[in-house]
Amino acid sequence: MRLTRRNFLIGGGAAAATMACTGVALAQRPQAFRGATSIDVEARPISRLSTTDPDRSRFGALMFRSGVDLRSRVSAFGGFSGLWRSPDGQDLIALADNAQVLKARVETSDGRLSGLSNPVLSPLILSNGVPLRRSRYYDTESFALAGNAAYVGVERNHAVIKFERTDSGSIIRGVPIPVPEAVKDLPSNGGLEALGVAPRRSPLNGALVGIAEGGSGFILTGPRQGTFEIVLSGGYAVTDLAFLPEGDAVLLERRFSLFGFFGCRLRRIEAAALKAGASVDGAVLYESEASHQVDNMEGLAIHKEGRDTVLSLISDDNFSSLQKTVLLEFSLLG
Repeated sequence: MRLTRRNFLIGGGAAAATMACTGVALAQRPQAFRGATSIDVEARPISRLSTTDPDRSRFGALMFRSGVDLRSRVSAFGGFSGLWRSPDGQDLIALADNAQVLKARVETSDGRLSGLSNPVLSPLILSNGVPLRRSRYYDTESFALAGNAAYVGVERNHAVIKFERTDSGSIIRGVPIPVPEAVKDLPSNGGLEALGVAPRRSPLNGALVGIAEGGSGFILTGPRQGTFEIVLSGGYAVTDLAFLPEGDAVLLERRFSLFGFFGCRLRRIEAAALKAGASVDGAVLYESEASHQVDNMEGLAIHKEGRDTVLSLISDDNFSSLQKTVLLEFSLLG
């Protein structure tokens, strides 16, 4: 959590800078619910990505499919910094910064996103029964799910918590897993913003991979454990990653300026490049422009629909009325 990442919009100028230094901004986050709670979520369609070129659908290596602006009167709704969609795209889980998850079914109309059905906010709870929000692991920033295991990356008190996922979809019994000392030594506000599980048929063979906002990368599990470095450019910082079926990774990056506000970028990293000791760069798939309807994009998920590879992005509104929670869908071309 840095001033350029969330606090300017919460507090404004110098006041926000003070909040960023003292951690007071965390008090702005609403408390997670004590148990699974059904909520109402309104969806407003986003039919075009560019407000100045409404007929344009291709953006770099991506084709814009559709999007929705998600809103709720529930104060605990928002702050989403991690995203997962089921292999068929019908189920969605979004991780919020305040140690809870949103679970819902994705609704479509004529092949375009139309909203969420049966949305439920649920707190994350450790195996000892303590809610994550009331533990040292309260600042949840990244999320990955593979099989019956869900992983949550925690900032400030840097950690990765492994949860069990039940047959009914509940995420329960969180336990911290071992992480390298280099993870624990990351800057307080620069922890693991991205988590992903590599496909079994990739060179990393199911390993859990984490990347910090500043570009430090970690292969956290499997026989090829080690550290690598993401080459950063253009003022962008890493906010999430997801793996394509063949093993290449897609990085979601975000930047902020006082006058340009939020921008986002997607880059493709070749599977063979992700290895210990490497300096990793990748081709740009998409970079937003001022006219594009993006916000503070922090969550990325990938699934298949027939022959289409679908990339979904969600924004972190920082629980601020000045920002939006937008869910966007793109198809990867080529």
